Amino acid sequence: MTAIRAEVPADLAAIRRVNELAFDRPAEADLVDRLRQSEAVTLSLVALDDAHIVGHILFSLVTVKSDNASWEAIGLGPLAVLPAHQRRGIGSQLIRAGLENLRAAGQAVVIVLGHPAYYPRFGFKPTQPYGIRWEQPAPEEVFMLLELRPGALAGRAGVVHYHPAFAGV
Repeated sequence: MTAIRAEVPADLAAIRRVNELAFDRPAEADLVDRLRQSEAVTLSLVALDDAHIVGHILFSLVTVKSDNASWEAIGLGPLAVLPAHQRRGIGSQLIRAGLENLRAAGQAVVIVLGHPAYYPRFGFKPTQPYGIRWEQPAPEEVFMLLELRPGALAGRAGVVHYHPAFAGV
C-alpha cells in the first residue's frame, strides 16, 4: 500500500532522484530545488512504497494578473513517479491528497499545465472559458484549472504568471 505524507528535510535527495528519473532529465529536479530555496512551495507531498519514496508532487503560488487586479492561485507541478512505479495510481493518489490538503487549507483555485486526458479526471477544466490564460503560448487543452471552492472564479480573469523559478523548464 502506498502512503502519502508531507515531505521532510531527510527526503530531499530522494525527491530529487524521483524527479530526475521520472522526467529523464534534471530540469524538474532543479525546479523543485529552486522553488524550495525561494520559499515558494505551498505544499510538497511524497508517496512511499515500502518506506521508499516513489513519487512526489509540488504545489506553488501563481499570480493571475488582469488590467485592474491581481490574485493568487496554486500551481500544480511537477508531479513525478519513479518509472518502475508508474501506471499504478500513485500519481492519482498524490493529486487527490494534494487537492484535499489545499481545500482544507482554504485555497480556492489550482492551475496545471498538463496532459488533457489525465487531469480532467480530477475535475480540471480548460482555463480559456474562464478568461484565464498562461503568460506563455500553449495549446488551450493543456492549460487547466480546478475550483476548490465553488464560485471562486466569479468575476476573475487574467494571465497566469508562474514563479520565476519556472523559467527555462
